[in-house]
Order: sequence, then C-alpha cells, then structure tokens
Amino acid sequence: MKYLLLMFIGVTMMFNSMSQNKVLTMEEAILGYNLYPKNMFVQWRSDQNVLTYIEGTNLIGENAADGRKEVLLSLEDLNRILNTDLKGMPQFSWKDANRIMIARQGKIFAVDVVKKEVSHVYQLTEGAQNITPNGKELIAYTKDNNLYYLDANNNEYAVTADKDRNIVNGQIVSRNEFGIEGGIFWSPDGKYLAFYRKDESLVGTFPLLDINSRTGSLREIKYPMAGMKSEQVSLGVYDIAAGKTVFMDVTDFGREQYLTNITWGPKSDFIYIQVLDRAQKHMHLNQYCAKTGQFIKTLLTEENEETYVEPLNPIVFLKDDASKFVYRTNNRDGYFNLYLVETASGKVLRRLTNVDADVELIGQDGKYVYYTSAEVSPVDNHLFRVDVKSGKKTRLTHSEGWHNIKMSHDKKYFIDNYSSLRVPRVINLVQNDGKIVKELLKAENPVKDYNFGEITMGTVKTADGNFDNYYRLIKPMNFDASKKYPTIVYVYGGPHSQMVRNTWLAELRRWEMYMAQNGYVVFVMDNRGTSNRGAAFEKAIHGLCGQAEMADQMEGIKFLKSLSYVDAERIGVHGWSYGGFMTISLITNYPDVFKVAVAGGPVIDWKWYEAMYGERYMDSPHTNAAGYEKVSLLKKAKDLKGKLLICQGAVDNVVVWEHSLSFIRECIKNNVQVDYFPYPCAEHNVMGKDRIHLMQKVTDYFEDYLK
Repeated sequence: MKYLLLMFIGVTMMFNSMSQNKVLTMEEAILGYNLYPKNMFVQWRSDQNVLTYIEGTNLIGENAADGRKEVLLSLEDLNRILNTDLKGMPQFSWKDANRIMIARQGKIFAVDVVKKEVSHVYQLTEGAQNITPNGKELIAYTKDNNLYYLDANNNEYAVTADKDRNIVNGQIVSRNEFGIEGGIFWSPDGKYLAFYRKDESLVGTFPLLDINSRTGSLREIKYPMAGMKSEQVSLGVYDIAAGKTVFMDVTDFGREQYLTNITWGPKSDFIYIQVLDRAQKHMHLNQYCAKTGQFIKTLLTEENEETYVEPLNPIVFLKDDASKFVYRTNNRDGYFNLYLVETASGKVLRRLTNVDADVELIGQDGKYVYYTSAEVSPVDNHLFRVDVKSGKKTRLTHSEGWHNIKMSHDKKYFIDNYSSLRVPRVINLVQNDGKIVKELLKAENPVKDYNFGEITMGTVKTADGNFDNYYRLIKPMNFDASKKYPTIVYVYGGPHSQMVRNTWLAELRRWEMYMAQNGYVVFVMDNRGTSNRGAAFEKAIHGLCGQAEMADQMEGIKFLKSLSYVDAERIGVHGWSYGGFMTISLITNYPDVFKVAVAGGPVIDWKWYEAMYGERYMDSPHTNAAGYEKVSLLKKAKDLKGKLLICQGAVDNVVVWEHSLSFIRECIKNNVQVDYFPYPCAEHNVMGKDRIHLMQKVTDYFEDYLK
C-alpha cells in the first residue's frame, strides 16, 4: 500500500526546546480559551467600508480606503448611556451606519455611536425567543409556540394565536436539517413576515427524565423517528398593515414534505421555496405570490433516485438584476458548484464554478461572484471570484491554509482571517482584486511555552482506492522512536463534518494533545461520508451507514501498524454521536484490533434516529430493512471482547436514551460486560465544567485499560 503525504509532509510542529516544558492540565485542555490564538472580531459598519473592532475598551472604526481610525464609542460612554457598569464592551450588531444593537436584561438597546445616546429601547416580554429584527423598526420573536412582533413604540402584536401545543409557529423546523437555521423571514421592505408553521400532531413523543424537581418528572419531546409519522410544515406570510396571514399553496409531495431555503424576491412580491419530498430524492424550486399564497411555477428540479438530494442554500439574486440568480447544488456535476439561473424560466444559463471541488458562495456584486473552494486542496480553503459575463476566474487568496472571509457590503473589500498548520492566525484587509491593503493581526503562538508532541498531516487511500483520506497524527511528548506507544483513534466520520484541515495545529482538539503529553499516539482521519470532497465521496455511505467508514478507518489502522513506534496490541478508539456509533461499530466488528473504546451519545440502531437525517442516509426502514438490520449494533453486542465505556446525556434530545440503554440490555442478555456512565442533566453534548469530568473519565479509562 502506498501512503500519500501532503505536499507539506515535511512541515511539522515541534515544541521540544528546554524552555517549552509546560504540559496541559485537563481544565486547560477543555476550557483553556487563552490557549487559542488571538483573534479580532471584525464587523463592517453596516453598508460603509469601515471595519469595526474592539481595541482595549473602545469600539474602533477604521476606514478601509485610507486607514483612518477613530474611537466610535468608549466603554465609559456606553456605561453612561446605558446607566450601567460594564467591565468590557458587550456583543453587538450594526443596525445601520450609526446605530449598534445591544441585548441586555430583556431589552434591546439601539445605541447611536454618533450622537452618543440611546435612540430606542425595545422592551421584550418575558420568554421571548428567536428574536429577529426586520432591518427597519420592527422586531419579531416567539413566545412558547406562537409568533409576535414589537413596533417602535413597544406595542406587541400577535401574529399567531394557536392554543394547540402540537402547532409551533416561527421556530426551526425539520430539526435543523436542509440548511434550516431559523423560522422567521422578513421581506426586504419589512412589510411582510414569513414564518414556518409546524404541525406535530401525528409525531410520536419520547420522554426525557428531569431529576431537578423533588420527585423527578418526565419532559416529553416530539421526536419523528425514521419510518414513523413526521411533522407537517407550511409557510405563512403575515401582512403587517392588513394584519392578515396567507399560507403558500405548497402541494408538491403531500403533507410530510420539507420546505427549506426560504427566499424573498428583491421587491418583496414573491417567495421562493425549495420543496423536498419525504424520501429526499426529489426537489422542486417553486415560486409563490407572497400576497395571495398562489403557486406561480416550478423553476427547476433536482432528482436522485439512487441516493438523495440535499438542498442547503437559498437562491441569491444578482445585485441590480433580479432576472438572474445564483443556485448551489452537488446533484448536477458531482460537486457543490454554483449555477447562474434565469429567473423567469428557471433555465440554467451556465455553471459559474466549473471546478471538480466543493465551493461555497461568499457574495456577489452583480459583476463578480465570490466563492471559497476546495480546489487547491480539500484541507485548504481559498477565495476566488468569477466574472459573471466572461466566466474568467481569479484566485484572491494565496497563503497556504484555511481562509475565512467576511466581505464588505459593496464587495470592494474583504477581511481574510486565516491560519495553517504552522501559522496561528493572520487577519488581513484585502481589496476585491486580492491586493492586501493592511495586515490587521498576526497572532503569536499561544502555546509556545508548552511541550507539545509533533503534529503531522498526510493521506491514506480509501478502501476502494478511489480517494485520499486526510489525517493528522500526533506523536507523544518527548517522542522516542525506539519505544512502542499505545494509540488512540479519535473518530467522528459522519456527514457534514471535516475533522482534518490545514488550520492552526491541524484543527487540533486540545484533549488529543493532552493524551499525547501522557504518552499516546493520537490519530484522526476523515473517511468517506464526510464533507468537502464531492458527492461520490460523501454519498458512498448511503443505505449502509458505518460500512464504508469502517473500511476506510481500517486502512488508517494498517497505516498505523506500519509505523514502528505504534504498539498494535494497544489501540483504542473514541468518538461521540456519529463518532460514538463508529466507535462501537469498530470495536465490535474488529474485536481483535481495538482493545479499548469510549463511545459518547452513540447511535445504536438508525430506526430510532430522527427521520430527516436518518432517512437521507439510510432511506426508510420500510424500503431498506436489510440495510438497517446490517448496520444495527444491537446484534453486535455479543461480539464485544475489549473494554467499552459508554457515556450518555440523560436528557439527550438528539440521540435519545433508547439507543444506548438498548445496547446495554443486549450486553446483559449475552452476559457481556460493559461500562456505562450517564450525565444526568446533560443533553447531547456534555458542556462547560461538566465536560472536564467527562474527559477525565475518558482519560482514566484509557489509562486503566490501554496503557
């Protein structure tokens, strides 16, 4: 087998000088925010080419064109304006060129940085959530399951008044899948309010145990499991002036269809919805009249009977030219690419990004479309622009690494915040032609005093030989090539993830370095099924979750075993969520390879997972019964030989308790010993200081049984 290394294989991180002798504590590994590279949270001043950031205790404005800097607002000014005693500048957002919005103690303050005064105070009622301003003077929000808005005089208006607890308005639907991040959509002119309405009457419930009361109580959540009844979603549009709601006439695929990527037309007259069938194999991009709800036409469709289609992004109309829009999909040419579409007919005029790589739309000014792309390398992220008319492409970032971009309103400038394996962070102000105007920040190495092990990035071929899987490998502190070390494989391996990138320390989770400092080799590899590698790579897992992923991870194991310093008799594996599923899959399918495993919040049987995610990758249990049976871990419990610890949040509303408890039950039936640790008040992830306890338990388990 040939192991391909990245072009920077020789580039490694070494921290072995005498002055670099500090080791991480567990608290530093989990909560040591001071060990991240220094950052600047730069915002553009609304539609002006003025970048704003906090310097000391002052809000600074810096003109992009000439570099002039001024103090827009001091902390002293803000404390006087708000009649408070803040110790530092709070989080804020720009409402317009002169006003920032600050949320504090149930109120939202609009602070005028020019007049140094509060221009308005929005008094939110108790329980307000999903707060969404309209860019004018109105703010929409939800309370319980209904939708409201507040005007400039603090008058509250109810948009919905549903008393049935099964009806939910203005909130996220479809459990955050399909790119859904909210449930409230203001029109560009601020006169209409579109919102999701979710009917969960037919959705089953799952009980979560709350131990905080005197006798304990059950909190039931709606949880649509694969193959069972799902939610019914509709989209309403509320006319602020008329005080009336109409619902879009969406009838494409029956009652259990998904509505996503809601887009307003530039003139606030039309609504565009990407409508997806329950099986997630057909999508219609439809146009509706916002005032009447009438269906106008289907602009384009996507179909994929073999695997699935997954709409993730709203359409984006060209600036000053609503006759065309930019559309993103990976269902046409094998990669997430951008397409120029004629609005009137839905005709695809051209493929804007003609590259065999996944891309993300960053912005457009009518003349150019700006996007980031994996075309240089899947572990690097670079900014490009393409001329809409000529199709000419220009690369705008050149330094090795992963570039995060924030463009100005008119797209004349962008902030480039990047890092790489050796570079902690650099932030540049850049013109839209790629010319660097100014270096805003060059962060120092925050762990220069710590004795870190060597980090190497490289590739291993996939099990089918068609792709390269990227990894990071961490050698133990004070590495001795003559020794053999225990090895921990950290795995996630599921969709919408990329664990290995050419970022500072290769996207390191500091617990990995903590383990390296305690004498372990640590290995992390992205397998088929993960993102940013094209449709064939991502969809290889369809119908049989865990199978291609395991095959690829075992190629990683072959690579590890080829290293003279890896002890093949002491290999452990750890992962959470999909990674927990992968962890138990690996130790039960390859019991002679993995000696110790720690799985957190693991999926055990996909029939118990949510319909939106599970049916995309596994189809329905009714149509793919054999696939569900093959990848279920229930019958694998009898094959467990090594030491396995399962950790689970007792109020997990993502991977519900039925998964891990059912696996434990199978272990008991088969007289197989297994260790289990619940976190009584944790949801899917164990967070905050509780996470220190969790990772100490994980560490102790490897120390006791692997080392």
